[in-house]
Amino acid sequence: MSLNRSEKEAVITEVTGLAAQAQTLVMAEYRGITVADMTRLRSAARSNGVSLSVLKNTLARRAVAGSAFEVVADQMTGPLIYGFSADAVAAAKVVSEFAKTNDKLVIRGGAFGGKALDVDGVKQLANIPSKEVLLAQICGLLMSPISRTAVVLGALAAKKGEGAEPAAEAPAAEAAAA
Repeated sequence: MSLNRSEKEAVITEVTGLAAQAQTLVMAEYRGITVADMTRLRSAARSNGVSLSVLKNTLARRAVAGSAFEVVADQMTGPLIYGFSADAVAAAKVVSEFAKTNDKLVIRGGAFGGKALDVDGVKQLANIPSKEVLLAQICGLLMSPISRTAVVLGALAAKKGEGAEPAAEAPAAEAAAA
């Protein structure tokens, strides 16, 4: 099905908007994937904030021209699905996880921060924990010394409290005996 000029311009405008908001682009060849599998991939992508698009490569090249993703314009050949995400690792994670269970989806490359990524680069990006996990790890690291200090101070207070109780009980026992 061929698009007319205004439809092509609309597609380019939409993808340019996606590219402007995205940090990461992942490209994968989808030849041979069933409709049911593609639907699962799109559902997983939507739930993770990833925008997946099947585009004509010429339109994709025009849409990323002048953006940080222009570095991969020469790799845009063949039947590709394009995954854009504002989260730095979301697109790579979604596509890599799906590719593990479906050998028909072949990761071709991507871009992050104005640099082209090869297949290994996309997989390494996918292995980075999400922003929430990284923040939780940093919070745990910051809380660790504080919690250790609190435990030590609590133990010291308990030890002093044990030593103070018999001394406080002795005068009370002497007063009761008198």
